[in-house]
Amino acid sequence: MGRKSTLTERQWAEIERRLIEGESGRSLAKEFGISESAIRKRLGAHVGKIKDVANQIVATESAFKALPIGAQIRARTLADRLTAISEHLAGAAEYGAATAHRLSGIAHSKVSEIDDAAPLNEQSLESLRGISALTKMANESSTIGINLLNANKEMVKAGMQNAPVLPVQIVVQVEDASKPES
Repeated sequence: MGRKSTLTERQWAEIERRLIEGESGRSLAKEFGISESAIRKRLGAHVGKIKDVANQIVATESAFKALPIGAQIRARTLADRLTAISEHLAGAAEYGAATAHRLSGIAHSKVSEIDDAAPLNEQSLESLRGISALTKMANESSTIGINLLNANKEMVKAGMQNAPVLPVQIVVQVEDASKPES
């Protein structure tokens, strides 16, 4: 791990915002008293991705507006259906993961039914068959979630490495409920 940054997370967020708005890394480096290479190292790829996505959105919106109204409706309907499918698959992955967790827990509790002194007696073998079936069902239940995680693995890795963590301020206001409102 490298040296700790002399800038706060808020300052890095400000630099990111200004880079996205088009200011040069050189001028920002000079203003914040850091090297231009530090800015490139920390934010270069992230800002590049944001700009790429923004350009893709603009191109998509332009292509969408160029379609005849009927084709726009069909494109929007298809996009809505694809979004719904994605959300449903994500939900199925959550349910599958919860099911896998529960079945694995049940299988784990069945392990205590195996006689360590005679693991191949009839009762132990019956428990092993149950554990095997539960474990197989748990693994099958987790398939959608595992596939979604694998599909997004590289994107998540890249996002975790480049995404600055911004501090969050939480304000709690306590009022005396015994006093009448004015």
